[in-house]
Amino acid sequence: MVATGDAAPDFTAPLANGDIEEFSLSDRLGEESPVVLAFFPGAFTSVCTTEMCEFQDRLASFNDLEATVYGVSRDSPFTLNEFREQNGLEFGLISDYNKEITDDYGIPMDFADLGVYGVAKRSVFVVDDDGEVAYSWVSDDPGVEPDYDEIEAAVEDLS
Repeated sequence: MVATGDAAPDFTAPLANGDIEEFSLSDRLGEESPVVLAFFPGAFTSVCTTEMCEFQDRLASFNDLEATVYGVSRDSPFTLNEFREQNGLEFGLISDYNKEITDDYGIPMDFADLGVYGVAKRSVFVVDDDGEVAYSWVSDDPGVEPDYDEIEAAVEDLS
């Protein structure tokens, strides 16, 4: 599992931002960093919706700190665009449809009783200009949200 101080695994994946375009983490570093990667198990589920809406509510604070927020899930980019629209999300959502990012970050989780395998654990990684993970938080309990104030403080420490 990726932890604070590790090099953030680079990846290229579809970005749902109202349109669908290619996103590469390494291309965004420096220009948009720090980058906040907020992994969530699935769009349109209660806790995930609450979490992404909380990031939206705090988006101005992250923008003031010159940080860029992205949600990341196994959902298709088409599903993520609908999720963005229905919830008024103004930040991009990265589709890890092939589960490569989740695996590279070491955060897969199964809901075996539901027949759902390999979704992302609810996790947050703050990546600095150099591609180093400056903050990491991973929950084994999908019902627990991150400490948003702690994430903002980690971003502020990079300013």
